[in-house]
Amino acid sequence: MLRFTKMHGIGNDYVFVDCTKESPADLPGLARRISDRHFGVGSDGLICICPSDRADFRMRMFNADGSEGAMCGNGIRCVGKFLYDRRMTERTVLTVETAAGVKELRLRVEGGKAVGATVDMGEPTLGKPLVVPIAGKEITFTPVSMGNPHAVSLCPCPEDINLALLGPAAEHSPCFPGRVNVEFAAVESPRRIRLRVWERGSGETLACGTGACAALAALASQGLCEREVTAVLPGGALEVRWADDGHIYMSGPAVTVFEGEYEHGTDEREFPEAARQLPLL
Repeated sequence: MLRFTKMHGIGNDYVFVDCTKESPADLPGLARRISDRHFGVGSDGLICICPSDRADFRMRMFNADGSEGAMCGNGIRCVGKFLYDRRMTERTVLTVETAAGVKELRLRVEGGKAVGATVDMGEPTLGKPLVVPIAGKEITFTPVSMGNPHAVSLCPCPEDINLALLGPAAEHSPCFPGRVNVEFAAVESPRRIRLRVWERGSGETLACGTGACAALAALASQGLCEREVTAVLPGGALEVRWADDGHIYMSGPAVTVFEGEYEHGTDEREFPEAARQLPLL
């Protein structure tokens, strides 16, 4: 049996596993099974908390399709809460190694529990705007890397976007050979933006921390908003600041939903040959 904790950052939910002493086998396969919202626990992916030689701890993040991601802004805040609430650390400022580099977290603690964090997300890397033909349309995207790849498009109303159509079409566009996270963003005011996100490997999610940072970088670099904004997503809001040192700092909550045990044996749906050999009734 695998002990796990279900957590979320403004609706972007993950299953968290303590791998500091032992790690399950086949993490991509486990991520696919455990993320299934009908046959598993249900989540946007799997996050493993591991030892690190470079930082206090290491985070490995897997999308719902089993692909490994470099960074997760909402997930890393929950990592901080996981560690602090379980007394795996007494520090309120700690470092976490990710595939996108070492990130610093400053935890917000209330009543002996971590309730949120501010994360130094590092410096964004912006590319030149691209006009991408998808689904019979030509849509302009600004490429932004936050350690993982994003494509941000300005639109008047993200709620009106057919994200189920445009999201996967953009994710798999030949313009983005490694696939990409997709943001459709609107500017409500100089200090407030609104966006929806299609995440590479997971589909539409209620929130995306790196996506909010990418949207701020894309919009602020074009003078469309200030460098410090509230980013509103379907699951809630994040405070995002592009500081003078070039780094983007993201602040938001972290919530524990429940803890449980998962029997992570063979999923017969992955072995149709065996299923076909079952006797007919």
